[in-house]
Amino acid sequence: MATTAITGARVFDGEKTLGVQTVVLDGRKIRRIGGEVPDGAEVVDGRGATLLPGLIDAHVHSSPGSLALALRFGVTTELEMQGLNTRENRAHITEDDTVADIRSSGFAITPPGGHPSELMPEGFRPAGDLPPVMPLMPFSTTPAEAAAFVPQLLARGSDYIKFMVDDGSVEGHPGLPMLDQATLNAGVAEAKKYGALTVAHTLTLDATRMAAEAGVDGLVHVFMDQPHTTEIVDLVAGAGMFVVPCVCLDASMMGITGSNLADDPRVARRLDGKWEETLRSSYNRYPQGKLEDVLETVRALAAAGVDVLAGTDASMAETFFGGLAHGASLHHELQYLVAAGLTPAQALRAATATTARRFGLGDRGRIAEGLRADLLLVDGDPTVTIGDTLNTRAIWRRGSRLKES
Repeated sequence: MATTAITGARVFDGEKTLGVQTVVLDGRKIRRIGGEVPDGAEVVDGRGATLLPGLIDAHVHSSPGSLALALRFGVTTELEMQGLNTRENRAHITEDDTVADIRSSGFAITPPGGHPSELMPEGFRPAGDLPPVMPLMPFSTTPAEAAAFVPQLLARGSDYIKFMVDDGSVEGHPGLPMLDQATLNAGVAEAKKYGALTVAHTLTLDATRMAAEAGVDGLVHVFMDQPHTTEIVDLVAGAGMFVVPCVCLDASMMGITGSNLADDPRVARRLDGKWEETLRSSYNRYPQGKLEDVLETVRALAAAGVDVLAGTDASMAETFFGGLAHGASLHHELQYLVAAGLTPAQALRAATATTARRFGLGDRGRIAEGLRADLLLVDGDPTVTIGDTLNTRAIWRRGSRLKES
């Protein structure tokens, strides 16, 4: 692959602004930041633009075409929180620079009949081909079952272990079977024996408290059933947990559609009809929720020093998973994080360096010598105006420039 030099652009390296620098790509990696343009390099003029690390969406569920859609929005890595793309099934993705890269939990530990079974309409079958290796379904109702599934999931290629802690009350199905504290504790303790990262789906304050008590590393939702308390914020912060708020998902649960996002011509030109229809819909399962409470919770968590990560919970192009679209909704989430009180730079860290650090992705999430050349060049300065992240000028995945950008 040829050497590429991106010149004249402001550089946000995932943690801080470096000012205007020349960034040199050598094949799939970043060779150098600063200095002169090498002889024979292809020059990309970045004047008036900002160079960012490729964005990371810390909560998705992939579906046919979703990884290609994500990359069109500069999302170079997605973290799947229930799905098929474990290590044994994703070799074709790893080597395909026209789609986002992915990591996956496989399927989450949950009781039979527990969340997310209530989300699927009766008789619904997702589109797409079956994977070469069918996923392990770790249904658990006892501590022994949960503990036994952890090494099996890791052996089958799960990159982290996810637990569903959900009684269905937010989704309009109260009384769903739910992991109890002892079962959750046993599963998390077993994961720690293997050094595996653990995450938990928690939409209520009580579920959040359970996850903290069990020693879960990160929450892949912020609770939306009530305002935050000092006690719960201190508990999460004291436990060193990270949080992926998925504010755009909470908004959708409250009946707020993504129509404003879909109206943005920078978004509309990259969506097909099915994804536009999905984005203009909503889950609408918890209309009594208050988005301001969620934003205040995110504000309090960030102020307490909790690592906030950007994620969306984008899933399938189906209206019952509405309000969300891969790639596009991550930009929406960044806007929500800023509305919650994060600075634009903090929001950008939430979609780059902070997520890479918390998920052990040491080869990406920053612009630094020797790392993957996963990059997003945008007009304007998103460290000042977060909406500028949608002003796409160019996208690279492993040094390969996306032709559509």
